[in-house]
Amino acid sequence: MHLDVLDLRNFYYRTQLGRAAQRAVRDQVLALWPPEAGLTVAGFGFAVPLLRPYVDEARRVIALMPGQQGVMPWPTGAPNMSVLCEETLWPLEAERVDRLIVLHGLETSEHSEALLRECWRVLAPQGKALFIVPNRGGLWARRDGTPFGYGRPYSLSQLEAQLTRHDFAPERHAGALFQPPSGARFWLKTGPVLERLGRNISGTVTGGVLIVEAEKVTEPTPRPGLPEAVTRPLRILDGLKSPEAKPARTPVANFQRKRSHPG
Repeated sequence: MHLDVLDLRNFYYRTQLGRAAQRAVRDQVLALWPPEAGLTVAGFGFAVPLLRPYVDEARRVIALMPGQQGVMPWPTGAPNMSVLCEETLWPLEAERVDRLIVLHGLETSEHSEALLRECWRVLAPQGKALFIVPNRGGLWARRDGTPFGYGRPYSLSQLEAQLTRHDFAPERHAGALFQPPSGARFWLKTGPVLERLGRNISGTVTGGVLIVEAEKVTEPTPRPGLPEAVTRPLRILDGLKSPEAKPARTPVANFQRKRSHPG
């Protein structure tokens, strides 16, 4: 179930821990995707904390927020770029998005299969998406006090397998949120150091979130099913020897038992 937009806004913009989390994840996103001119960039879920660096360079930036979550105007003090939408039916034409960021969208969706099909639909050929989800092995997925403690956490292999099944080709991955999910002053001050150490030591094992970059595959990988069954029909009797002809049976006379008559 999607989180409420007010709770997400309050966490990322009104708490020290939320601002630290925003900075840590955004730094990794920018390392993978520096802003480029002329691209159409979209975000789904609550991706606005990560979209702001692209506003000045991109041709267009769109923040898609599902109806179950709610919507808020964004960015502050500028023309609105956010829109309320159906979770699996976005108000975008097919193949219009060059870069897509999904944050707090996949792990909280009750229709993840349909959501991934919609992600694939709006991406341009060779378009790329960043899927950001709670790390199943990280501390943040075990803490209910942050948005990363809700929904389904993933391991790297689980996320990549699900993307592959929906015609995405995982290319790169990274981790973020290596600092503990604590608002204590000590951890907030040492957070940037822990983020740098974590990225150098173990990018996907101990981080609080997984970030997977995947490219849209325009020629889907063949799957077992009816087309394959037609091209390779099942022959149940393959491998069995042909039955040998047996000699014809000689008709047997139908003798009836004679009745004895009293003499």
